[in-house]
Amino acid sequence: QVQLVESGGGLVQPGGSLRLSCATSGITFSFYTSAWYRQAPGKQRELVAKITSGGSANYADSVKGRFTISRDNAKNTVYLQMNSLKLDDTAVYYCSIGWPIVTYWGQGTQVTVSS
Repeated sequence: QVQLVESGGGLVQPGGSLRLSCATSGITFSFYTSAWYRQAPGKQRELVAKITSGGSANYADSVKGRFTISRDNAKNTVYLQMNSLKLDDTAVYYCSIGWPIVTYWGQGTQVTVSS
């Protein structure tokens, strides 16, 4: 049974930082591209960043230079370091496995940027 469990979300002020983690199990994580998506209220889910099995990363234009995706295959975990957070970054963040078609989703973690 494949599980993706996100953690690290919370409330942060504009300009602050958070680090999201997504621990996976039941899958050979190192084989797969993993990604972070987010969904704000009333908006469609959008890709934030993805990282291939080889460690190549891509980012949405809106987060380039502020967010960093990384992975630790030994820990079966993918991370999202978020710096210089803005109000518009408020959303539920989801990790995923599989590209271009997502095979597995996590349950999501809320990130709220507010003063």
